[in-house]
Amino acid sequence: MAAFARNQWYVAAYGREVGRELFSRTVLGEPIVFYRTESGDVVALADRCVHRRYPLSESRLDGDKIVCGYHGFTYDSAGSCVFVPGQARIPRTARVPSYPVVEQDSFVWVWIGERELADESAIPRAPWLADPAYTSVSGMEPLAARYELLVDNLLDLSHETYLHGGYIGTPEVANTPITTEVDEDRGIIYVSRHMADAECPSFYAKSTGIEGRITRWQDIEYHPPCLYLLHSRIAPVGVLPNSDGTDPDGFHVEVVYAITPETEHSTHDFWAVARDFALDDTEVSDFLAENNRTVVLQDVRALDILERVIEAEPEGYQELSVNIDTGGLAARRILKKLAAGESTQVVPS
Repeated sequence: MAAFARNQWYVAAYGREVGRELFSRTVLGEPIVFYRTESGDVVALADRCVHRRYPLSESRLDGDKIVCGYHGFTYDSAGSCVFVPGQARIPRTARVPSYPVVEQDSFVWVWIGERELADESAIPRAPWLADPAYTSVSGMEPLAARYELLVDNLLDLSHETYLHGGYIGTPEVANTPITTEVDEDRGIIYVSRHMADAECPSFYAKSTGIEGRITRWQDIEYHPPCLYLLHSRIAPVGVLPNSDGTDPDGFHVEVVYAITPETEHSTHDFWAVARDFALDDTEVSDFLAENNRTVVLQDVRALDILERVIEAEPEGYQELSVNIDTGGLAARRILKKLAAGESTQVVPS
């Protein structure tokens, strides 16, 4: 198994996915069963009965307790076994691991590592996903590739020109230099690309109604290991924010990815697009949802192929990196430190 950074928060689900039906998802190689208590709290337990390993997600709820569907061992929401059929004594070791969970910004975050290190204040924010001033569309696609490939992909958006032409890619994306900054104290990577005069891709032309060329900003903020934010600003050419920072004439799109390893070679690719315009326009929402999912699936196909290539290549193969890779290389370094147990997040985000 790959060396994951376990003492970190990861997105396990959207809040809407977790209800009174038992729901299973694997995070960092750990099968987990999720459900809501009758009072609405999210519970996360290891998805394996201690008796004969039967998945608890294939069992049933009795109030807030899970009754194993194989032999009836019953567990409370903390993972303690409270009933064993045919005997009064419950073995001291009859319990399944429980995981800290936090529901925030439409996501369910889970902590896989040492429970005493779980600090809710360290969870990075994506507030637009729960802000009534924005309208969001979202989804999740399974990726049959290691999560580091998705991190590389999202921190180098020059690929939009070639992989996503006709949707979000235009020549200016690949041809505009980037700036990269790394906040070593907080462990956050910033990559920016500001295009002063660019073609307007259909993704934005059809959603904003802008005709002609645009000023297009892409400001990335990556919080390793899980949360990626892309602050996108679109406006007609020459239209800039006011000197006081207000920006009434710009269109703002917040693109959010939660990058959660499932196993060594598979990833949960959570994606969301929040906008501050056309809030009640369902046609715009449907268009953005369909088109962004298409873009995500283009990435999924490319990265699934790349995973197979990497798996088959000889040991010691050396890849080439150039200027556009500075953000991705910084992410690799920070992820390696996190996996080795060297915290780079001194100040909570």
